[in-house]
Amino acid sequence: MTADLVKSFGIAVRQSRESLGWSQERLAEHSDLNRSYVGEIERGAVVASLVTVSKLATSLGVPASALLGRGEQLAEARRSDHAGLAAIAC
Repeated sequence: MTADLVKSFGIAVRQSRESLGWSQERLAEHSDLNRSYVGEIERGAVVASLVTVSKLATSLGVPASALLGRGEQLAEARRSDHAGLAAIAC
């Protein structure tokens, strides 16, 4: 469950970044983060700290709560999709 949220948060960051037409490098510069770390966040390979979430959200022009909320929505959708597939398989 936690892994789903971490992956989904990364997807939310990537979608937000791409909606601005930004590269990972540009987001990293605006967030004062390393580009490879932004990539790890987007892949769900690392758990971002609250400070990092705040930096990313500020750079993306959204409240941190909105960015986290989008990650939660994506995680719930993924869980629903998996539950539906499991029901079909039975």
